[in-house]
Amino acid sequence: MSQALEDVIATEVEPLGYELVELRRAGSKRTPVLDVRVDRRDGLAVTVEDCARVSRAIEARLDAEPAIAGDRYVLEVSSPGVERLLRNAADWRRFAGKDANVLSEAVGGRADVEIVGVEGEPGGETVIVRDARGTDHRIPLADVREARLVFHWKQ
Repeated sequence: MSQALEDVIATEVEPLGYELVELRRAGSKRTPVLDVRVDRRDGLAVTVEDCARVSRAIEARLDAEPAIAGDRYVLEVSSPGVERLLRNAADWRRFAGKDANVLSEAVGGRADVEIVGVEGEPGGETVIVRDARGTDHRIPLADVREARLVFHWKQ
């Protein structure tokens, strides 16, 4: 994924009160699909109106600069969903007490854990997670290859 594209999209959504959570490119070379996931900075749920507002802002910018996304693209804007990506220390702090699926050598690959908290200075944060056996692990945030919240269906 082009960092320039991600930067442009983030620059458009942030002044509107949203955070770019995830950007994926799918589709084909002829018709790429830009899948944009945003969250509200105020913590409220993302609505259809929010997605439309963000979509209009992004489309206006990408249409003005076709070199970034190409002449043709399909734009899809949605909420990050219940199994949202955890990208930064602020996400980890916000979701302390929740369950996540983490990919890191520190937990032996991929593991479901509970988020306990975050410690350390900006740029050198360590996330604290608890595995199913109740053991706490301290993982440098830089060593987390991927992490997503885990949604548990109630029965």
